Amino acid sequence: MSWGKSNKPSPIDSLIGAGSTIVGDVQFTGGLRIDGHIKGNIKAMGDKPGTLVLSELAKVEGEIDVGHVVINGTVAGPVRAKEYLELLSKARVTGDVSYKTIEIHVGAIVMGRLMHEGELKLSDKVIEFKPATGN
Repeated sequence: MSWGKSNKPSPIDSLIGAGSTIVGDVQFTGGLRIDGHIKGNIKAMGDKPGTLVLSELAKVEGEIDVGHVVINGTVAGPVRAKEYLELLSKARVTGDVSYKTIEIHVGAIVMGRLMHEGELKLSDKVIEFKPATGN
């Protein structure tokens, strides 16, 4: 994971293990790793942005709303990463994805819209590509 100092993720202090299925919404503070199956929404609570890590075994059917999100499993529902989103090579997301900063590894699949959250600053450069002209 390549976060800057200001975007340091919370340490992982909770685990939903492989073979576990939770039906209902999950709210947490700090860091949560999921190896199991969640049928419900996942939301980070508290003052600091939470960290959610979905392993390649994880399956989530519901909405995710967390500060830092790392996905290597399957998500059926919208994902909102208020700070940082990393989609690893086995990530499969069916739903719209909103993020402030994103990193997508080769092999990750998103079936939905990618939407940037936050305002562009004057320091952010937008490069316009112009078609090549023939001589």
